[in-house]
Amino acid sequence: MTDIKFGTDGWRAVVGKDFTEENVSRVSNAIAKYVFDNYGITKKIIIGYDPRNMADVFSKQCADILAQKGFDVYYSSRVIPTPVLAFCAKAGNSCAIMFTASHNPPEYLGIKFIPDYAGPATQEITDEIVSDIDKEFSTNAQPKQITVENFEEEYYKHIESIIDFDSIKELDTTIIFDGLYAASIGYFDKLLEKHDIPYESLHMYHDPNFGGGMPEPKPKFLQDLIAKVKENGNAVGLANDGDSDRFGVINENGEYVSPNEIIAILLLHLAGEKNMEGCLVKTVGASLLLNKVADLLNVPVVETAVGFKHVGQAMRDNECIIGGEESGGLSIQGHIPEKDGILANLLILEAMAYSGKSLVELQKEIKALAGCSFVNDRIDLKLDSRDKIKTILDRISSLSDEKNLIDGVKIYFGDSSWVLARPSGTEPLLRIYFESDTEAHLKTLQKDIMSKIDDII
Repeated sequence: MTDIKFGTDGWRAVVGKDFTEENVSRVSNAIAKYVFDNYGITKKIIIGYDPRNMADVFSKQCADILAQKGFDVYYSSRVIPTPVLAFCAKAGNSCAIMFTASHNPPEYLGIKFIPDYAGPATQEITDEIVSDIDKEFSTNAQPKQITVENFEEEYYKHIESIIDFDSIKELDTTIIFDGLYAASIGYFDKLLEKHDIPYESLHMYHDPNFGGGMPEPKPKFLQDLIAKVKENGNAVGLANDGDSDRFGVINENGEYVSPNEIIAILLLHLAGEKNMEGCLVKTVGASLLLNKVADLLNVPVVETAVGFKHVGQAMRDNECIIGGEESGGLSIQGHIPEKDGILANLLILEAMAYSGKSLVELQKEIKALAGCSFVNDRIDLKLDSRDKIKTILDRISSLSDEKNLIDGVKIYFGDSSWVLARPSGTEPLLRIYFESDTEAHLKTLQKDIMSKIDDII
């Protein structure tokens, strides 16, 4: 029988291999038991799915199981982005279950449990769900009928309360939206259309195979968008991942803008132009660029372990202007403690509109404020044992007296360079992050660190 584990953002597996009707039933029952034990049978549960193969079928199976147990189940009438479902969970004081594998390859599907606070489930919650797998229980409640619902309007009203669409409408820049075959199709574009904001688009249909690529808004999979931006001459490109909780941005030169830069630009916009007060929440893997900009704005920084469930927890615990991670997720004050790629794309347009600057100019402004550049990279090491991971972490820890142990081992050097080594929670894999001020320094740092652990690998 499959050993089901929840990673940083839910359970994921290959459809037909481990993601099967039997295992979906096991996970659905465990989630039902968790909700019943912690909230009771009166807790509403809303269920949605992204465009992936069989996501609609398996999500309907889950809905049937929960309705049969007596829960009030509200099922999305169409493909829905994770942040839209999460917002509606909070607005309706409900728990939510999302069928998605986010940016994973097309053959994967996953289940994400979203508690009523609308952020990723914490480790304690997912541990309890996993412990409940294969436990028999009964609610002693009568079966209910599933209610099919379109959740979009409530989300739209909320987004319209925090985004200045009138300013965006005045932008003298072409907006190009790459649907990337993802869940944001019919949501991000509809918000622009509702406010008469012109845009161009590509890949605007749902494809379970994601056009033969990956539902990940990174340069490798945004080549068509990059080419279209370059052809235009005065355009920005925007995209989201498969379930639309992450973002990808292309500037007017056809260059990918890193999530670290985007978060820094938006911090400056929200604190400086929209007068928001509070802290910045960032992961330990995010750039020191964010710390530099926060310091200049007198904004406190709260640093968390990698993974938006940690960012979301810190956003719930602190008055926060913006929370973000280096992998392309962010949210802001007044929204939900869950990453939202649709909101991120709109905020970039708003920042350009408020400042009257191009995205390239905003990048230059951030670099000037920080006083230097920040270059990042990551190496993933697949090892044959977890013992080697501990040995490597100990070795890296010994290389500097200045360190951070929030998540793995992060060591700092006096030239604004740092190295973070953190293990995967589900396999013998070590992720090593690097940052320095130039490409040349980064390569030297990587070579030096890898030489120090080469005998262990």
